[in-house]
Amino acid sequence: MKNGYLLAAVVGVLWSLTIIVCLTIVMAFSTGLPVHPVWLAAIVQGAAVGLVALYVPSRLLGILISFALVLGVSFMQPFGISLSEKSFAQGVGVLVLVFGLSVPLSIMTKGMPAGTLTRHQFEEGIVRFLTGFGYVFFTAIVVVPFYVMLMTSVKGQQALLLNPLDFSIEWDKGWDLFRSYQELFTQYNFGSYLLTSFLVSVATVAVTLLFSVPGAYAVARLRFKGQAVMSRSILLIYMVPMIVLALPIYVGFSMFGLRNSLFGLLLIYPVTTIPVSLYMLQGYFRGLPAEIEEAGLMDGLSRLGVIWKITLPLSLPALASVSLYVFMIAWNEFLLAFMLLDDPSKFTLTRGVTMLNSSEVPRQHLMAGAVIATLPILVLFLGLERFMTKGLTAGSVKG
Repeated sequence: MKNGYLLAAVVGVLWSLTIIVCLTIVMAFSTGLPVHPVWLAAIVQGAAVGLVALYVPSRLLGILISFALVLGVSFMQPFGISLSEKSFAQGVGVLVLVFGLSVPLSIMTKGMPAGTLTRHQFEEGIVRFLTGFGYVFFTAIVVVPFYVMLMTSVKGQQALLLNPLDFSIEWDKGWDLFRSYQELFTQYNFGSYLLTSFLVSVATVAVTLLFSVPGAYAVARLRFKGQAVMSRSILLIYMVPMIVLALPIYVGFSMFGLRNSLFGLLLIYPVTTIPVSLYMLQGYFRGLPAEIEEAGLMDGLSRLGVIWKITLPLSLPALASVSLYVFMIAWNEFLLAFMLLDDPSKFTLTRGVTMLNSSEVPRQHLMAGAVIATLPILVLFLGLERFMTKGLTAGSVKG
């Protein structure tokens, strides 16, 4: 294995199997064709393209040779069926297969000699393959279920009954593709559920920060009896599963008239988010230079003034990450909302989606509801992910 040509061939085979499996799944879902991997062809073409990437320095020439190899090795059936069936879709698939093999393998074998490899060169080639495999694997885990959910939501009832595994798009339907989404907002009151979930999530963030910021600051900066114990026991509440607390919460809220009210949710949601917010913020506060706060105290600021004018502005990355994390918890919470809410006019989005899980409601409506519940938080997370990462890591090293 510690020869360049052997490592390139083995990595090429493994990468070819990875790409052909992913591409076959995509082709089957998007076209409805009975495609399947041709394992022997995938192994041969992977080894061949790996060697081409190793010996041919020109990437363009390598792509052209790889194109000829893919078609030649598979006998014009790269996906197990004739190219004459939906030739355009299969042609696009072949191009994706060629580029998906040639370009990554040229990167994985870059700088690799054909002869004996050093330990560094050998490990670098393995790490490059594992990195690419990790990207493809984890992307597929996230994208494939969401794609199935999205495509099911735009299918018609007749198409679902004829072939539930056909996830291709019926372009001839036009705007009628989104009929399920229109009916959710016009007949199932999903606009109200969205607004309720948004308001509850924002209020949960506000209440959580109101209590966790001074609490985390006190644990990180002030000296009092039991400080160390409190600092280490903040997350003890998470040792008790929420399902164990469900019955006491239900009984207690029923006794005090808090069940079936949004105010009740706003009482219990922060209980689940404040501990983790305290834990995250105290680590960040400890990483801030204490001298800056001492200078503020010497200038006549009160302790609250120091927190407001010095600590909080310096902690914006941590506050952004905590807010995003708490918002996602409140937005996606299901158990408490399902247990405490009975009035449809007060349903959160997750509680409203469960109402669609009925034999009387078309399956595509349930998938459309799941898309509506998933998409906003997905967009929010992708848009603010850099702030969350910065906030989570900023206080990890004490400086």
